[in-house]
Amino acid sequence: MTLKQLEAFYWAATCSNFAMAAERVHLSVSSLSKRVIELEASLGQTLFDRGGHRAVLTEAGTRLLPLASALLQQADHLRQEIGDTQGLRGPCRIGVGELTALTWLPRLVRAVAQAHPHLNLSVHVDIGDALADRLDRGELDVAVIAGPSRRGSLTSVPISQARFTWCARPQVASAIGTLDAAALQSHPLVTLPPGSGVTHIIDHWLQQAGAQAPRRLVCNHWGAIVGLLVDSGGIGLLPVGWAAALSGRGVLQELDSPYQLGALDYALHSRRDDLRPLIQTLRQITEEVADFTGSSSVF
Repeated sequence: MTLKQLEAFYWAATCSNFAMAAERVHLSVSSLSKRVIELEASLGQTLFDRGGHRAVLTEAGTRLLPLASALLQQADHLRQEIGDTQGLRGPCRIGVGELTALTWLPRLVRAVAQAHPHLNLSVHVDIGDALADRLDRGELDVAVIAGPSRRGSLTSVPISQARFTWCARPQVASAIGTLDAAALQSHPLVTLPPGSGVTHIIDHWLQQAGAQAPRRLVCNHWGAIVGLLVDSGGIGLLPVGWAAALSGRGVLQELDSPYQLGALDYALHSRRDDLRPLIQTLRQITEEVADFTGSSSVF
């Protein structure tokens, strides 16, 4: 029995399929399968039932999984304490939403690379539900998602908060003055699709104001929303840092409102059974650099 065999087994057991597991350990599927078969021969036990459409853990495999996870964690700790002082090694896959990607993601990548130059870092940008799915399948190590984890298989740690303000182009803002229910009758509401964290903030504001938005211009891209606010004559939310930067350039103008906008809490999500030092390291670095208050370099 070797650590490489246990590593192959661990990822084969926790990823959605052998192909994804093989990618995680930089092996071909055949090489990964060979290591699992060698481990089965060493233990004298069948670890996967391969009779169906996809391999599933046998009773012996289910018993081995937490033991293999603990051994691999100890091996990681040993390397950190006794081995090379250059930090963590291997693949590191981080998932983020577009708002994170457009604000503090570069700082996160830079901080991880400086602290652990031998990590092979990759980033996937998607919506929260899709990121949670990829975490469940073992395709990501961690993901920055709005709100706490709603899945039993995942855990989350709060890291930062995003605050927003109403915006419109200067001509519209001057005509409106203070944003109220009447303003939304004559101007379209530019917003992200239903189900996003920001739409929940908007719906709460509408409830406070006793207002409705009969016309909604829905867009799933923050950069495009900025362009639509500039050119469409609509009203919408932007992060406070972006709004201040665009207002300073005279492109957009922030709108006053008698009703307070809520904030959007973000958390770092990971798999509940993933106790590798990598996860704790990413939590610490993310907590240090997460900051939605800055302006985007894109605008």
